[in-house]
Amino acid sequence: MDDIFDIDYLFKIVHNLEKKAEYVDLRVGQSNNSSIIMKDDKIQEIISGFSHGGTIRVLNNGAWGFAHTTDLLKLPETGEYALKLSQSLESDIELDIVEPIVDTVKTDTKIPITDVSTEDKKTILKDVNNAASLDKIVSTTLSYMDNNISKIFINSEGSCISSDESRVALSVNAVASEGDSIQFSHDSLGGVKGFEILKNADLEKFGRNIAEKAVRLLSANKAPSGIFQIVTDSNLTGVFIHEALGHASEADLILQNDSVLKGKLGSKIGSDLVTIIDDASMDAFGHYDYDSEGIKSKKNVLVENGYLKSLLSSRETASKLGLETSSGNARSGISEQPIVRMSNTYLKPGNLAFDELIEDVKDGIYLKGSRGGQVDTGKGIFQFNAVESFKIENGEITIPFKDVSLSGNILETLNNVIAVGSDFKMGVGFCGKAGQTVPVGDGGPHIKIVDAIVGGAM
Repeated sequence: MDDIFDIDYLFKIVHNLEKKAEYVDLRVGQSNNSSIIMKDDKIQEIISGFSHGGTIRVLNNGAWGFAHTTDLLKLPETGEYALKLSQSLESDIELDIVEPIVDTVKTDTKIPITDVSTEDKKTILKDVNNAASLDKIVSTTLSYMDNNISKIFINSEGSCISSDESRVALSVNAVASEGDSIQFSHDSLGGVKGFEILKNADLEKFGRNIAEKAVRLLSANKAPSGIFQIVTDSNLTGVFIHEALGHASEADLILQNDSVLKGKLGSKIGSDLVTIIDDASMDAFGHYDYDSEGIKSKKNVLVENGYLKSLLSSRETASKLGLETSSGNARSGISEQPIVRMSNTYLKPGNLAFDELIEDVKDGIYLKGSRGGQVDTGKGIFQFNAVESFKIENGEITIPFKDVSLSGNILETLNNVIAVGSDFKMGVGFCGKAGQTVPVGDGGPHIKIVDAIVGGAM
């Protein structure tokens, strides 16, 4: 196995292929993964395993050939197969020009996940479950995952990047019931760190808060429907930014005519208070040092003071759109082809305290958390469901509401942001696209929006 991950050996494979191709890249990786699911205080599933594989991409006649293998002894044959595929196709793919990079990076961990026993992980879950087992809580589901991935990226341009990445996450769902009423609550924590992410967290408070929220919703009122001035918390702000603006800024969707942002680069798409950033280099759950094309991660300012400044791209999509260079957002697992993905996407905070955001709101709604929703990036419309909400009356938080939705036009809503809070929080999540799933972070501060369309349960 050591010979397979030998840099000279891998470069030899690439060099043999590049004699017959315009461009070649190779990725090999191995990962240790574990996951535990606990439902209602009982461990339902424990999965622990080791996997490895390699992929080779070859560009010929403007067309990709792509092949993957789990038998690393067959990497040379895998490369020849990718070459044959590229030679059988014709297209117009070109790549932007980048400088080769040679680097080695490693996640800074205090407690390596490989040093933590399954029993210790189970103990953490039991402690959180106990904290969430309040009166009226009828069901809990806890999901734990960790992975440690070692990867090498090499291309025919001279890049050679070795990385070792560790990630840990825990999510909790709580169900409360009383009479005919059933309510749900959810939260997650995690990071690109070691097991210290959980060891250093206040897990008792984490579990209890989730349960208390579900119980609180049982006695909440049905929400009104109409057009309101609203305030969203950092969680819902982040979900809106991710789903509505983040996906719409992905270059492949723009090339597919499936984004409301097509043709709007340089245009004003939001209020002066709206600055939106995607930053894979920051310390959040979507962190990575280099993307799957060997591009160094960086802070990408998508929207600055309301103006669309940049897009999320890969080397291929950057070239097709005439962008200066890839944004470093080509992502995939070892067995998959890189596609344009978000990393850590957020709205930049402002300078207002929460009390200042709501002080002049006479009749509004405060929306907290997200239960998901849907977005049509082509039409530029969205609909999200908040976990809980409250009436704002004359600058005061009053009546609690449940089953509240927020919908509207993406660009109109961005233009209707009239105040931005000074707080900031990033969430933990996974984003699916084209059958692939990657870890992401999203967040921001509290924000105030006018003329928002709010719907309550019928």
